[in-house]
Amino acid sequence: MDRIPFGIRQLDTIIDGGTPPGSVVLLSGEAGAGSREFMYTSAIINGLANADPELHDLYYGDIATGASVTDGIHYISFTADSDQLYREMNRTMDTEIVESGFEAVEFVDMAESYFHKSSVPRDWYAEETGHIRDMAGRHDREDLFTALGAYLNEHAQGNLVVLDSLSDLISAVGEGRDWSDIVYLVKGLQKAAHSWNGLILVHVNHETVTPEQHGQLVDAANGTMTFEWEQGGSERARTLVFKKFRGVLSRIEDENIIRFETEIGDAGFDISDVRKIR
Repeated sequence: MDRIPFGIRQLDTIIDGGTPPGSVVLLSGEAGAGSREFMYTSAIINGLANADPELHDLYYGDIATGASVTDGIHYISFTADSDQLYREMNRTMDTEIVESGFEAVEFVDMAESYFHKSSVPRDWYAEETGHIRDMAGRHDREDLFTALGAYLNEHAQGNLVVLDSLSDLISAVGEGRDWSDIVYLVKGLQKAAHSWNGLILVHVNHETVTPEQHGQLVDAANGTMTFEWEQGGSERARTLVFKKFRGVLSRIEDENIIRFETEIGDAGFDISDVRKIR
């Protein structure tokens, strides 16, 4: 395949069907500006293409020539389980889309690895309360970065992977790790993704990092989309800006940046207008 669809109808149309396989795309957003809805829509609409092609055609339309939906869609969360994500997605999109598309998405709950070194009670993030001897041996559990790497090595090949969220990993930095490990992770993903030949979406709330740290993350990824609130008179509008994605927006490659006005509808996140920035 030449392209993997994001699952965002108007965006995929503008960029000739989707993104090149082997891409790591950073979704960097202000709270509520649409980055999380983008993730949800991408996972569900691509899942819908595998689970219910007729419904996918109704809400999304034809997939572009040369583009193909991946066979596997993997949604990795460090803090939320599948039931919580289903409820959040159902508030974002039409119920029949979520019900069908959700079945084709493999949801991975890494809360066990994420929380086990914290002081959070185990029964808040695990199904069963551990025995006191188990609690005493929690340090023997798999390191979060190791667990993530092992899962990706097994499942990322040729597939769509959504990583929700880098902000959680950043908040967990410590215990012998520092900020450089976050940057190495994204750079490592970029190198591995080239051979995996799939698509990896990595979310970060850019309000949780410094401008310098954000710049390092942008540099480490193949492409970066930023989701922002724009004030116009008495109204606020969600916007999406491509700050880096060479080879994807070839028609405006010399300008290297484009701004989209966005909306959240029955089919989730979508583009409502396009404005070039000079």
